[in-house]
Amino acid sequence: QVQLVESGGGLVQAGGSLRLSCAASGRTFSNYHVGWFRQPPGKDREFVAALSWSGTTTYYADSVKGRFTMSRDNAKNMVYLQMNSLKPEDTAVYYCNALLGLSYNPSPIGAWGQGTQVTVSS
Repeated sequence: QVQLVESGGGLVQAGGSLRLSCAASGRTFSNYHVGWFRQPPGKDREFVAALSWSGTTTYYADSVKGRFTMSRDNAKNMVYLQMNSLKPEDTAVYYCNALLGLSYNPSPIGAWGQGTQVTVSS
């Protein structure tokens, strides 16, 4: 099992950039695929991006394709989400989690953390 703690959220203007981080603990981090999810205000949690344990295979939701990039550093037990060209509709609480598999609709297997708030102003 693995527990991930999110950080790096904040307030940014539309068109700006932000980098989110997840710090892992528990089971060996490199054994897990990792994904980012987000929950906009008044909406359900949705898939954002996923990255394989090796860091070589990625999946992105259509809404963020070309703007967001995932990466990881297994030696540091860290995973990142670089968000560029941010839009107001990206405003949400962002969560990181370990994944059962890789797809555009992956299943999280870890406990949900507190997430990190991203607010994009217009």
